[in-house]
Amino acid sequence: MRSGKDAPVDQLGAEHCYDLSAPPKVRRYQVLLSLMLSSQTKDQVTAGAMQRLRARGLTVDSILQMDDSTLGTLIYPVGFWRNKVKYIKQTSAILQQRYDGDIPASLAELVALPGVGPKMAHLAMAVAWGTVSGIAVDTHVHRIVNRLRWTGKATKSPEETRRALEEWLPRELWSEINGLLVGFGQQTCLPLHPRCQACLNQALCPAAHGL
Repeated sequence: MRSGKDAPVDQLGAEHCYDLSAPPKVRRYQVLLSLMLSSQTKDQVTAGAMQRLRARGLTVDSILQMDDSTLGTLIYPVGFWRNKVKYIKQTSAILQQRYDGDIPASLAELVALPGVGPKMAHLAMAVAWGTVSGIAVDTHVHRIVNRLRWTGKATKSPEETRRALEEWLPRELWSEINGLLVGFGQQTCLPLHPRCQACLNQALCPAAHGL
């Protein structure tokens, strides 16, 4: 069902939003920024915001030199854009002061940054550093895994879902499950009115039978 790679995440996800021609340090910063912008925001909107930021030269220095109203105008209408202006400025200042403008290469240091949650940190480790630190669980993954009952008992938060999944899913599959399920959630297993009739999992899925 995901073989076509034609969901929004496949063209507009975090691994597609940074400038391939930029120096490695700048690329990693852009990956982190795209993830910070993506929270509670559709991929198309995140990609648009990143495009506008990149047109202004998206680096730690350029963001720190930019006033808050300009930054807000450039990232609008991402979800909670006012909070994200604040988090982006705070995180950028920390990166400049402590990491020489780079992003940290450990999960613990990433989640300690303002506005960076566990899902973003796991994706940043994978996309920016090429390191699989855990399963990135967002609302799509959390919803679908619970519908399929892959966690045994229902989980109440993405972090609980991540821990339950990591207990049994082979580590070699951790890097691909986010992209597979996010796209599946965008196209088939929708939050409201999932397209069960078109889903090949229909016979296997408890949610499809109203269980």
